[in-house]
Amino acid sequence: MSEFPVFPSGFVFGAATASYQIEGAAREDGRGPSIWDTYSHTPGRTDGGDTGDVACDHYHRYPEDVALLRDLGVDSYRFSVSWSRVQAEGSGAVNPKGLDFYSRLVDSLLEAGIEPAATLYHWDLPQALEDKGGWRIRETAERFGEYSALMAEHLGDRVPRWITLNEPWCSAFLGYSVGRHAPGAQEGRGALAAAHHLLVGHGHAMTALRAAGVREAGITLNLDRNVPATESDADLAAVVRADTQHNLVWTEPLLAGRYPATEEETWGELITGQVFRREGDLELISQPLDFLGVNYYRPIVIAAAPHREADPALRVATDNRYAEGSYPDVRRTAMGWPVVPHTFTDLLTALKQTYGEALPPVHITENGSAEYDTVEADAAVEPEEDEDEPEGALSVVRVAVREARSAASALALASASAFFFASALRTASALAFLAFLAASVAAASSFARVSRSRATCCVAWADAATVVESPAVMVGISMVWVTGSAWAGPAAPATAMVLRTPPATPARRAVFEALWRGFRWLGM
Repeated sequence: MSEFPVFPSGFVFGAATASYQIEGAAREDGRGPSIWDTYSHTPGRTDGGDTGDVACDHYHRYPEDVALLRDLGVDSYRFSVSWSRVQAEGSGAVNPKGLDFYSRLVDSLLEAGIEPAATLYHWDLPQALEDKGGWRIRETAERFGEYSALMAEHLGDRVPRWITLNEPWCSAFLGYSVGRHAPGAQEGRGALAAAHHLLVGHGHAMTALRAAGVREAGITLNLDRNVPATESDADLAAVVRADTQHNLVWTEPLLAGRYPATEEETWGELITGQVFRREGDLELISQPLDFLGVNYYRPIVIAAAPHREADPALRVATDNRYAEGSYPDVRRTAMGWPVVPHTFTDLLTALKQTYGEALPPVHITENGSAEYDTVEADAAVEPEEDEDEPEGALSVVRVAVREARSAASALALASASAFFFASALRTASALAFLAFLAASVAAASSFARVSRSRATCCVAWADAATVVESPAVMVGISMVWVTGSAWAGPAAPATAMVLRTPPATPARRAVFEALWRGFRWLGM
């Protein structure tokens, strides 16, 4: 490309968070415990024993946070609702103080000129429902539909965009198979039942949101680009199993109204002997979406491997005869993830090739890179990595600190202490998460709250509800970096920035151009 492409009219910059990661006030004003309260308070589950009891104290300090978002100039803010703050037991009595908190938050966003977007479920199931079986049982999906109707009734007149579930793969497979997320179970058929009931819950939520007349409703999936370690038949077959577990288990029912044709090859008797599916489920699940949210961070290298557990009765749902390998000769983020921008383009184009007109508008709702930086006393940031490496971060470019200090800079810095969920690549841990935003490095020094709780490290992260709108597709780019306080890895003080101008170097241009090719292919 001879010049950096201009984003189309209608491009929206935004930020996103999740309730347990930021709110704190875990035992205040009638909030009931969630599975993440239980999980994080269980010894050995999180790094350093950290919890979300205080996190960013957003419950008390949301006016300041909204002011920071306003000063940054974001157009949209995606928050998630704590189900147990609204219904302590996950059903029955409604907590008016919980509803009032979200109503005040939404009103504050609207007053600041920021469009709110609500995520109904970001992994924090009320513990009372988990005690009854959690997502393993259909009742939880039904209760989720009722809760969705409640939230739409109270906020639907002011919140135009709704996300039913964020990353159900993590809820089902990290939570019920790998055990690295709450509730920390390691099961086979239980995890597959959880995956299905999450989809059924999504269907009930869509029905409720449609009945309430909300403007837009969709779901966010963390889809993966799985690439074979070699071109051998065995590795290519392993990629099919990996795609089934990571992607097709969601996209096939949602977009095509069918279960994956490869599910028996992937799960064998775990799926052939299931009893959790019912007639009518696919019709409920495959209701038309106004958009599909996609979260993407890195490709996964897949190689054929034997089952880790020889006994089928003891086998978990993520033991599918493949192993994850290492992507060669690329830069890696602080989390060890390979930085390969073109695989994001590959993922987007593969979605379009597979589902064609059935693919709704796409929102890139999360994407980014964790990096090792050093925070100085004046809140300035000195990067350790070479900022001009051609690999770059997926769609989000880390911009040099010297550029952030320039008068013409359109960057923003985030620095905060919050609670972060575990990543799939690490042992059970809790990381900080939430963007407290400032308009410049100079302003950031007065807003940085790394000392607010036990901040021992900061992790740069990207998570945004940013979108591009066109007749053919709605695609976005995550622009907000987030910092954190506790994770199962080395200390990584970091800063985060937002790019609103074309990148200044060929290396950074290459990253955005890779994503842009995906935009163009999708018809923009």
